[in-house]
Amino acid sequence: MAEDVVAGIVEQWARERPDLDASPMLIIGRLQRLAHLVDGRLRPPFAAADLANGDFDVLAALRRAGEPFQARPTDLSRSLLVTTGAITKRLDRLQATGLVERESADGDGRGKTVRLTPLGLETTDRLIGVHLANERRLVGALTEQEREHLQELLGRLAESLERDG
Repeated sequence: MAEDVVAGIVEQWARERPDLDASPMLIIGRLQRLAHLVDGRLRPPFAAADLANGDFDVLAALRRAGEPFQARPTDLSRSLLVTTGAITKRLDRLQATGLVERESADGDGRGKTVRLTPLGLETTDRLIGVHLANERRLVGALTEQEREHLQELLGRLAESLERDG
């Protein structure tokens, strides 16, 4: 079994500062470590499709929007929790590879919408299956009951943090 680095850190703090309760690190530190490990295991299928980090998020957001698979860049920015500058860079890359197209949303050309191209739709539909299978594999060490419990706990923690800002 792999070494639990976070537990080791907590043990060190218990030895060096027994007056402090370092146990929250067992949750927060593990969440941070898991985020790093999961990110490294989620990227390869996207990299194999020549997608940069975050590009699939844009494609998936457009696909989830339903037909005609389009959105305004500002709406994508809000839904993906990234800056408009980051969205612009992603859209530039995706347009250059033929996965999305931009078009005027109004008569004067100032407003833009972004739409999946047929190639973008095919790519997204193919990759979402690969992505979900990969995620299923990553949580495969947990039973269905454990996954449901963890989903509930993580949801409660996220809700609390979002509410308390």
